[in-house]
Amino acid sequence: MACMFGRVPWSLLSTCGFTEESYLIGAGVSLPGIVAAKCGAEVILSDSEELPQCLENCWQSCRMNNLHGVRVLGLTWGQISPNLLFLPPVDIILGSDVFFEPEDFEDVITTVYYLMERNPCAQFWTTYQVRSGDWSIEALLYKWELKAIHVPLWSFSADKEQLAGSSFPGRHTVEMMIISPARVNYS
Repeated sequence: MACMFGRVPWSLLSTCGFTEESYLIGAGVSLPGIVAAKCGAEVILSDSEELPQCLENCWQSCRMNNLHGVRVLGLTWGQISPNLLFLPPVDIILGSDVFFEPEDFEDVITTVYYLMERNPCAQFWTTYQVRSGDWSIEALLYKWELKAIHVPLWSFSADKEQLAGSSFPGRHTVEMMIISPARVNYS
């Protein structure tokens, strides 16, 4: 079934750093979560508790898209908070460009691991721009008993230079992967 919803407006470029049921962590301006909600997913958006302007960006994107049932929560990578503890069950965790700074990689993976411990069949779908060939999350995946399946962008026609009319300058390598607990077999 295809999702048909027309144009999705959003506000401001994110200045939030790294910055479902579906759940989006590190939402920034929340475009992936907004699209998921427009496609009918029950969505919770989040960004850092320490950056209220980022949470306001999420609210503003929801208002601009007439999405009144989307929850917005403050969560910070690697920190256990009441908002994290009381999240409802999730199936998919979306993360857009969350592997931005190597010093934050383990905080991201720790938060994802915690959510997967509470939701053993959950998957973490993430895309990220490759910024250095020396940066990797492989050791962290092993440490936290997670596995990653790389999804080729060509498999869903996302390997174009100007995807969706984007004028993203220069050539950038973008990767997508689905991370899940190493012990779970989805076949």
